[in-house]
Amino acid sequence: MMTDFIHTEVYQQLMKGGFIPAHPLALNSDLTIDEAAHRRLTRYYLASGVDGIAIGVHTTQFEIRDPQFNYYRQVLEITADELALSGKADSLIKVAGICGPEKQALEEAEIARSLGYDLGLLSMGGLNHLSEAELLERTRKVAEIIPVFGFYLQPSVGGRILSYDFWKEFCNIPRVYAIKTAPFDRYHTLDVVRAICHSVREPEIALYTGNDDNIINDLITPYRFNVDGRIIDKRFAGGLLGHYAVWTSKSVALFHRVKEGIRRGDLDYTSLLQTAMEVTDMNAALFDVAHRFKGSIAGIHEVLKRQGLLRGTWCLSPEEKLSEGQSAEIERVIRAYPHLVDDDFIREFLANDKQS
Repeated sequence: MMTDFIHTEVYQQLMKGGFIPAHPLALNSDLTIDEAAHRRLTRYYLASGVDGIAIGVHTTQFEIRDPQFNYYRQVLEITADELALSGKADSLIKVAGICGPEKQALEEAEIARSLGYDLGLLSMGGLNHLSEAELLERTRKVAEIIPVFGFYLQPSVGGRILSYDFWKEFCNIPRVYAIKTAPFDRYHTLDVVRAICHSVREPEIALYTGNDDNIINDLITPYRFNVDGRIIDKRFAGGLLGHYAVWTSKSVALFHRVKEGIRRGDLDYTSLLQTAMEVTDMNAALFDVAHRFKGSIAGIHEVLKRQGLLRGTWCLSPEEKLSEGQSAEIERVIRAYPHLVDDDFIREFLANDKQS
């Protein structure tokens, strides 16, 4: 089908199911952008076989919008340019994070659209003073500028709980083409899936997991609802995840294993559920669950630093740093699950990357 403001090939990939890492921000020790490292990260993701890139999102650090940094446009420009240099930009799902009050969100939507991004990942975080009706009106206005990728952000990192009725109305907004569920909660995730299935726009909206604590389980779970006498089946088409920013080539392979198993109808559930537990254990260390996600971005940086893709774990917020014991936890899961770690791939990538 043809859609407004989005390439047909991109839309088809979005609906088929894409692997989309949430792109971190590469920084120097003085908190200026390390452009060379940022571009190298983008090339690493492309070499790993991703279907898209999300930039300007939580993993990129919301602080890029703060006046003392003002990195939002620059980060989107650098990433868009590197994607264009790859020659693959037209077929990749290019997602730009959009957040803040209505005025800010509309400005960011305009920037993202002008730079060639396909969708805006619209965060509801930090807007607790707005009613659900006001959030919906904000979404309608953003969707007039750029197609919307909905985003249910977990409260632990700035999100809020939203009702089933909110999501049902959200799905009825034209040019909402995907929703990322990341409440880290089965009940609230189910609200979104049920809302999509009860919307007349259900065939037009792709469901993406952002539940880094439940990645494989989301991807392999079939959902079925009786909607006015019709049986509606829905699956998570893909994932847009911070976890996908590390060990990416291995995660891409696992993603395709799941997708192919679903297509063929021969999923090995026992094996996949074992792997799901391993991935969740890795994520617990990476996202610093022991300290309520305080070191989640720094944890991603730590892995990329160990692998030679970043020079440090520096973050824009002084509060965002590795927690006590987090480095040891990351070391533990790397040793426990070597089959999910892509150090060898990265060594070969760095050796062959002519711009490194």
